Amino acid sequence: MKYDFETVVNRRGTGSDKWDSMYERIPNAGDGIVPLSVADMEFVNAPEIKEGLKEYIDNTVLGYTGPTEAYFESVISWMERRHGFSPKKEWFVTTAGVVPALKEMVMRFTEPSDSVLMLTPVYYPFYSSVESNGRKVVGSELILDGTEYRIDFDDFAAKAAKPEVTLMILCSPHNPIGRVWTRDELLKICEICLENHVFIISDEIHFDLIMPGFEHVSLGTFEEKYLNNCAICTAPSKTFNLAGLQTSNIFIPNEEYRERMTAARGYFSLNIFGYKACELAYSKCEEWLDELLSVLDENRKLVEDFFAENLPEVRVHRLQGTYLMWLDFRAWGMSTEEQEKFMLEHAQAALDEGYLFGEGGNGFERINIACPKATLEAALLRIARARKDYI
Repeated sequence: MKYDFETVVNRRGTGSDKWDSMYERIPNAGDGIVPLSVADMEFVNAPEIKEGLKEYIDNTVLGYTGPTEAYFESVISWMERRHGFSPKKEWFVTTAGVVPALKEMVMRFTEPSDSVLMLTPVYYPFYSSVESNGRKVVGSELILDGTEYRIDFDDFAAKAAKPEVTLMILCSPHNPIGRVWTRDELLKICEICLENHVFIISDEIHFDLIMPGFEHVSLGTFEEKYLNNCAICTAPSKTFNLAGLQTSNIFIPNEEYRERMTAARGYFSLNIFGYKACELAYSKCEEWLDELLSVLDENRKLVEDFFAENLPEVRVHRLQGTYLMWLDFRAWGMSTEEQEKFMLEHAQAALDEGYLFGEGGNGFERINIACPKATLEAALLRIARARKDYI
């Protein structure tokens, strides 16, 4: 391989949220313990981004800076090449992250008496984005059909028809279950929401991280009547591990909703390095991403094979998109408290507990596989050894 996906970086003491959280949860974490929870990667960044930023800082005044034409061109070109989506420049709303954008859109697109529809279990900041604004969550529980989740469209349509439901937050690809929704599924969601005057916020932040054999379909590729009923949330942060640079691209074709989002904001530009890093990623790092996807698919297979051989009672859900695998430990019969204690104290495995994603996640764990193979193998071995000792 051309790029380095094997170096293990010790991020202790660097301010990493994921690492600091691990030491709070596992104060006695041994040397070499790496958290596999929060969705950022344990890989070194693409050299094109690092070297490009070094050159940029040597030749730039760090004053107030907005998006450049090169920035817009790189983002639009990426959407066209990788996703068949041609956003117009006027659709852009740049934000410091998708989660802050979700919270802001919930506030600006709904009234206090409104409710927000979601497919659950789902990424936990979705809940706080709604509830912190004083709105109510209406969950449509996904159906676990064998080894794959599917949407209960009868339930979804009934809840979308409730007069208080005026907004939906869609996770596509879906986190934590790793599903990549098909065009037919997405079209049905769009039709139901349009019919019931429910505006869709489509969080597509993991849109580049799709496993072989699957294809992400952006709502940006749909016809105009659906485009005007949605906001599409994207960012280079998950794809290229740039979350610390706080740069996201939200596309809102509907002018009324776009103006609601941009009105009375407390800022007019983003981090100067975020703009540049996004431009560098989308214009120079496609080969790095292709190699990353190959590494992630190998790690995906490692997890599947490991549990099949060592802990076959644990059901591993086939990863279709994201780098977050959904593991079903319900056969162990533990309470959520007992399972969390087992992972932290016995296995020293800092994963994300399934209950964080809603009641449908009880008994599950979410594991981040965007790490060197040696790191992933070590975590899996600790779980297996701890289970053997625990019984």
